[in-house]
Amino acid sequence: MKRVMIIGQPGSGKSTLARLLGQKTGLPVHHIDQIHWMSGWNERPKPEKIAMALEVQESDAWILEGGLAATKDHRLARCDTLINLDFQLPLRAWRVAKRTLLHYGKTRPDLPDNCPERFSLEFWTWIWETRQTGRHANLRWMAEAGPNVTVHHLRNPAQVRRFLQTV
Repeated sequence: MKRVMIIGQPGSGKSTLARLLGQKTGLPVHHIDQIHWMSGWNERPKPEKIAMALEVQESDAWILEGGLAATKDHRLARCDTLINLDFQLPLRAWRVAKRTLLHYGKTRPDLPDNCPERFSLEFWTWIWETRQTGRHANLRWMAEAGPNVTVHHLRNPAQVRRFLQTV
């Protein structure tokens, strides 16, 4: 396990799993949200996002969590481990609400500076509208993983805990 791709919908625990795996393995952890956003919740220009993600993906060792479909094919070709956190919407919604309340007004570690946690109706609408399409996209990513990629399809927190115990 040298290049780990973690995917999942909002609230599935991608950032938390990435941090825990990084602690256990010593691999550098990268968050797509730090690539996607700049300070002040300003979206980074797409060419810059792609270049930053490809730079990480070209390195020898990494844990990269999050989406960014524009670099998915390259990431799938480079990773040796793919983890899909495929949790039900009620649990994910609870987790997003909880993290919003816990971090409200503060910047989470997986975001750039000056991106304080906030309530965003736009984000909640996106979570609802992509509840099926996002899940199906992640299942397609799993199906497209090459034969040399170890795939983990984790569907609940207990499976994540068991996975971490085996690392």
